[in-house]
Amino acid sequence: MFEKLDYLRDKSNKLPMRPGVYQMKDKSGKIIYIGKAKLLKNRVTSYFHAVEAHNAKTYKLVSQIYDFDFIVTDTELDALVLEASLIKLHSPKYNILLKDDKGFSYFQITGGDYPRIRHSFRSDDPASTYIGPYMSAFTVKQAIEECNRIFMLPTCGKEFPRDFGKERPCLNYHIKRCMGVCRGCIPKEEYSDIIKQAVDFLRNGSKESVERLTEEMNEAAEALEFEKAVKLRDRIAAIERAAKVQSIRSGRDISCDVFALSNNSGLTAAAVVKYRKGQLIDKENYFIGDEYDSTMIRTEFLMRYYENGREIPKLILLDGDTEDNDLLSEYFRGTAGHKVELIVPKRGENLVLTTLAKSNADEYLALRVGRTSREITALQDLQKLLGLKKIPVLIESYDISNMGEQTRVAGMITYRNGRPYKAGYRRFNIKDVVGIDDYACMQEVLRRRFTHYLDGDEHFRECPDLILLDGGKGHVAAVKEVFDEMGIDVPLFGLVKDDKHRTRAVATDGGEIQVNANKNLFRMLTEIQDEVHRYSINYQRKKHKMTQYELDLTKVRGIGEKKALALLKEFKTKQGIKNATVEELMDTAKISRETAEELQLFVREAF
Repeated sequence: MFEKLDYLRDKSNKLPMRPGVYQMKDKSGKIIYIGKAKLLKNRVTSYFHAVEAHNAKTYKLVSQIYDFDFIVTDTELDALVLEASLIKLHSPKYNILLKDDKGFSYFQITGGDYPRIRHSFRSDDPASTYIGPYMSAFTVKQAIEECNRIFMLPTCGKEFPRDFGKERPCLNYHIKRCMGVCRGCIPKEEYSDIIKQAVDFLRNGSKESVERLTEEMNEAAEALEFEKAVKLRDRIAAIERAAKVQSIRSGRDISCDVFALSNNSGLTAAAVVKYRKGQLIDKENYFIGDEYDSTMIRTEFLMRYYENGREIPKLILLDGDTEDNDLLSEYFRGTAGHKVELIVPKRGENLVLTTLAKSNADEYLALRVGRTSREITALQDLQKLLGLKKIPVLIESYDISNMGEQTRVAGMITYRNGRPYKAGYRRFNIKDVVGIDDYACMQEVLRRRFTHYLDGDEHFRECPDLILLDGGKGHVAAVKEVFDEMGIDVPLFGLVKDDKHRTRAVATDGGEIQVNANKNLFRMLTEIQDEVHRYSINYQRKKHKMTQYELDLTKVRGIGEKKALALLKEFKTKQGIKNATVEELMDTAKISRETAEELQLFVREAF
């Protein structure tokens, strides 16, 4: 690993200070990454200096680079165009490629006497009828949901006519979302007519469906079939309401694409939400993989997303900047043939749209990494609030608990990806501090923890992304002294409680940052502070109880503190000592039979 680093540094230092494209190659000569640069020398040399400081993806990339080539261009825009064509040609391993494996979507009308209308990615059931294919699964699913609601079609798992009358109708029937086929009161012919109307609605849209249903309603009225005419009238009204009221609309007649990223567990996902004339028409999710610089991800993602002939709207909203918004605007203008704006909204309705896209990205990534969107959002908010370089995947929290000078302990808990990680919990006995001094105790604990880390102790081998102390700025300042002394560079903050013992602020060595305005963050930090307090005080109580046991055992002639401690370490509890044989007591405490028998008698009488 990195065996060619000196060669690569020397070669990159000789590059020109001009725009261009670079191609990173592995040991076999295969291109594994293609990038563009405003200044080739500055960009390429950055890969081979301070390698340990790179994010995970860049570190992995650099470890596999054995050589690189470059192409000089006249302008940065030329470099951007060339980069796009070369990535399309070579499909390098470390570039974002956005392969779509979802396939096409279909409306599926199942077979049988009582068919259903469903979404499907396949069209291979000979008993079913299909409408499609369509590119957008989101649009197909939304249309089916609307169709089932308008025509009151069943969406349950029952099979008809097999399940007629077996159970009472479900809630959908009672709230008029289903016609109640399960009651067995709807003839096959009537149901078939409703399905035909629903399929007509999907094929031809609301306007033609309303016209056709109106004709049927008038014919039924003329034939004095008033019950049928009323049902058709209600169906027409439902279609017209659906046409007038869009459940997901922008407040104005806007056409744009909205992009947002989500990061968690060192991974990244993206969401694209598309609006046309104010209506949300599509949503797409992409799993990008390893997390790295967000501005680079946005740039690469946008380039890949629009390279296959997708419509480029005049407005693109982003949740953050690309490497060069103006340059991308110019590139897309040349591709689309019209002006394209890239905007990172700070307020107003555009910010609402990017927030919605961000929520979709969070939800999608949460499914991929097995976390809730609340946990992901809280970690992202914590990163922003504290100004951290990256999302804190591994968080350690510490609390001191004491009951007099004889029982002083500390608890260390670990949170990984926003959840308790019990394998990372540790307990400390305070050994060196004289008297009751929380600051000194916290210093001792953190000094011991990072001495273990620097010595390569396998129980402390991971370095946290963030440390939270149960205490205020005084605790932070005290531990910072230790970190400065040991050369430890880990973000360090305190957790401050209000008069109701709830976390109200995060303490720095210079002040406090309020957190109670952010519900998700407030909940997570309160949970961390409560958990570390619970863990440390439980250990303190256990330790205090053990100390009392020790004192009780020393009442027996011939049993001192060391022998009492040895007995408790071996047998754990009073009951354990009570159940021990004389021989076991003799062997454990290295005492005579006479003392062991006296001890056994004392334990059985006293406890």
